[in-house]
Amino acid sequence: MTVPAFVEARRSIRAFAPDPVDRVTLDALVTAACLAPAPHHSRPWRFVVVDTPEGKADLARGMGEQWRHDLGADGVDPARIDGLVEASRVKLTTAPALVLGCLTWDGLDRYPDEARRRAEWGMALLSLGAAVENLMLTAADADLASCWVAAPIFCPEAARAALRLPDEWSPAALILVGRPDTGYSPRARPAVPLDALRVHR
Repeated sequence: MTVPAFVEARRSIRAFAPDPVDRVTLDALVTAACLAPAPHHSRPWRFVVVDTPEGKADLARGMGEQWRHDLGADGVDPARIDGLVEASRVKLTTAPALVLGCLTWDGLDRYPDEARRRAEWGMALLSLGAAVENLMLTAADADLASCWVAAPIFCPEAARAALRLPDEWSPAALILVGRPDTGYSPRARPAVPLDALRVHR
């Protein structure tokens, strides 16, 4: 038995052609994301499709300002901060489309103690990962490139404010989507070190 070709086809690609991705296609990607398993048959995610220059610029600016603050607090050299924040801005604003995955408490159980609340939220976060994988696999099947960017989980308030989202939405994952740049050539995937990553009991 081998890994299915559609799984192998998914790669993290950051080099995009400038062509826009139509909203019907983007909606199909979000629909695929929403078929992911989730706790209690819930759908604790909300997806924000960002495909306008204004929306992409707002999100890049909001998250960039927070990252600049965090890096400064870490004592990173200001010139290095400028370079990192600018590279992030370019990456977000030049991608044809962004899909921001957010978590909510919709459909989740509420517990009086912190340990179970944290576990419940953790289940929702795991399900968002499954949703992102669905989205990226569907993108690959449509000959689209995609890349999962983790930045929002470090600055959910900044991402939420930048896009004027409801208070109960917590941004956690950002997926860049577009046609792959014609000059992009993926590097060879290293072999999976199965014996180091898997045990039998």
